[in-house]
Amino acid sequence: MLHYDIFGEGQPLILVHGFGEDHRIWQKTIPALQKQARIIVPHLPGTGKSKPEPTVSMDSMADELLAIADQEKLSHFVLIGHSMGGYISLALAKKAPQRIKALGLFHSTAFPDSEEKMQARLKSIAFIETHGTAAYLATSTENLFAMQNRQPMAAVINELATSNSYISKQTMVAFLRAMMGRPDRQDALKTSAYPVLFLFGEFDQAVPYEQSLKLAHLPNISYIHVLHQSGHMGMLEEPATANQYLKDFLDQV
Repeated sequence: MLHYDIFGEGQPLILVHGFGEDHRIWQKTIPALQKQARIIVPHLPGTGKSKPEPTVSMDSMADELLAIADQEKLSHFVLIGHSMGGYISLALAKKAPQRIKALGLFHSTAFPDSEEKMQARLKSIAFIETHGTAAYLATSTENLFAMQNRQPMAAVINELATSNSYISKQTMVAFLRAMMGRPDRQDALKTSAYPVLFLFGEFDQAVPYEQSLKLAHLPNISYIHVLHQSGHMGMLEEPATANQYLKDFLDQV
């Protein structure tokens, strides 16, 4: 089973981190929410204290999140995923919709990779296999932030890249292949009986919000917010605003 941390008290909330990062991405989020939620933060395979796995998929990682929910005896819970964490969350929602009290997609999408995106991931795989994780994160992390934030947040960007450089290249490649292979998950939104939060970054290059806005009408109940000063890392670029949207969502569900 994956390692996981627990913080706070209240309704169960699982926060799922994304690719090229680990559980610490939520360090500015947890203090804002732990008075109203019992926050469970999994360490995905090969990150934090969880052992690596040779191959993974969104479905296999969703199964591991369900195992955590079963271990904690959670009949239902709020599930929020950042980027790849959103893809995993959608896979879980498809597998066990009755367990989902509410779903949040934080800089994430239900669309599968386009051909262009797949080609970009293949280039990333080749780079990582040749140069390793540290070199990849050193060159790619900055692009996740809005252009206007890159210089003032240079220290944050460097720390984010450096602190996650321990993730093995095998794990990084496994995640990239899993993202390439994920299916279209629009049906998980169309059939949702639970509220869905969409948190977009206006300057997100990884998951362009104009494209993802097309998903917002699919659920029966949608909460839609745009972080106007953020790229793909709103929890770091606009933590106070992002946290308020998350707090409001928890209050409303």
